[in-house]
Amino acid sequence: MELDARNITANYRERVQRLAIFDPLFRLENKKTTDNSNRPIDYFGLGLLTLLFFFENMLLRNHKTGVKELAQFFQSINQGELDLDSEGYEKLARDIIDVFRPPGGKRNSRSFYDWHTRQEDTIFISILKADRRDIKSSTQYYSLADQGLELVFATREYYSEFQVSINQLLLRKQLERGQFWGALRQIDEMRVAVETLEERIIRIRHEVQRNIVSESTYQRYRDIIEEINLRLSREDKEFEELQVFVGETRERLSYERKTPKDEQTYELMVRIDVELFEVHNQHGNLLRESIELKTTALQAAQESLYFAGIDSFNFQKEITEQLLAAPLPLTAARTLVEPFLFLERREQWSPLTVFARQRVERRKENVETEGFLQARDEELQAREKAVRRKNYRQVMELVLEALGEGEEIYLQEVVNYCYNSGQEHLLKQRFFYDFWILLHQRSPINLDKDLESIQESTLGEAVAILTGKARSLTVVERGEVLKVTARYSIRNMQLRLEKEKNAL
Repeated sequence: MELDARNITANYRERVQRLAIFDPLFRLENKKTTDNSNRPIDYFGLGLLTLLFFFENMLLRNHKTGVKELAQFFQSINQGELDLDSEGYEKLARDIIDVFRPPGGKRNSRSFYDWHTRQEDTIFISILKADRRDIKSSTQYYSLADQGLELVFATREYYSEFQVSINQLLLRKQLERGQFWGALRQIDEMRVAVETLEERIIRIRHEVQRNIVSESTYQRYRDIIEEINLRLSREDKEFEELQVFVGETRERLSYERKTPKDEQTYELMVRIDVELFEVHNQHGNLLRESIELKTTALQAAQESLYFAGIDSFNFQKEITEQLLAAPLPLTAARTLVEPFLFLERREQWSPLTVFARQRVERRKENVETEGFLQARDEELQAREKAVRRKNYRQVMELVLEALGEGEEIYLQEVVNYCYNSGQEHLLKQRFFYDFWILLHQRSPINLDKDLESIQESTLGEAVAILTGKARSLTVVERGEVLKVTARYSIRNMQLRLEKEKNAL
């Protein structure tokens, strides 16, 4: 059997990407910095501890983790290894976070030659992402991004794609051995894996709505969604079996409560049962979302692809020129034109129709003439467009007031700001909701590249306010629907500005 080179180079980009997530750690290793006693600082080890620090905080559902919290962690674990003061620990934490998430807004990247496609390519790496922000203290908090989680999972020798299934197997083994504290931790890791998968499904939903432009792209996304749905179905069945097993174990321990230790074990088992039910419920919601994504989003994408093909069809080129440029035989010409012909119609008079009771109507003296719809006056259209541009600018100014010095804000927060600042009259206007819908359709907006093309639209004045204040604007939908007034409802959205210099 001959060696097939295509099998060796297949998925070359994905393999390079899995290796590239280690680049920030090795970049930290190359740092040559000493402490106050001129002893070298182990940046590589501290970088790995930083990843584990953010991972543990995700397990504990602690979202307020930033530079100061990381510096306090370094100071707490230091037992004479480093000779640094409080400012030194904070600088150390800031340097490590800057490597994992560069402050200039440009992500870590690696350029390489793809031996499969025979082209130069670039992959981008995001280890940390901005989570929340305290505007009063100007403090930015961080959490692990998808690739940061992959980097943590890579140190434990299993793949993140099967994280939930592996956690289920480990959970059953730990319960069988009576390792209840380890089982609780396993459930926490399982919850983090489910949340990561939820973010992936949301990202795929947006990609399906925006990126399907060909049949091959549609087939690729359909295969991805079917794979996710199949894996979620298998995991859901395993969750049901685990729930039954935990219930039986809990019932058995309820009859063995004779000593304080037995009572403590039973209470621990009750806690395991409750938290496993919560994770199972969250996973079940993901399964329903994947089914909805498979049945509705893909169908809508396929229909949009179909109508895009209809809109791009040129009757003059495809039909008329084919018939007249090179005269076709009658049979071939009819075959070419037949899909565009009407079905045969034949009118017949039935005696029952002729002798049936007729409806007598009075003829109108003035017969209305039918004609083509006339376009509205251009001057009137220009005035209405100017009013819309002014209204959208007013809404953008309101959003910036509510945003303050922050980088992201939710539509719910803007609505609350309107009520608190006495501007609730804007919530009764249709243009307030049109503004958010148009922003979401145009998102993401690169203010360096897209500003000229958007100037002529109704959003031109609103977006022009951001010139010099931000580099890009992104609007993403969130799950809940806001009932703003009795007349208007809109899905909650997150507006995010990427500024020239990200504040840490």
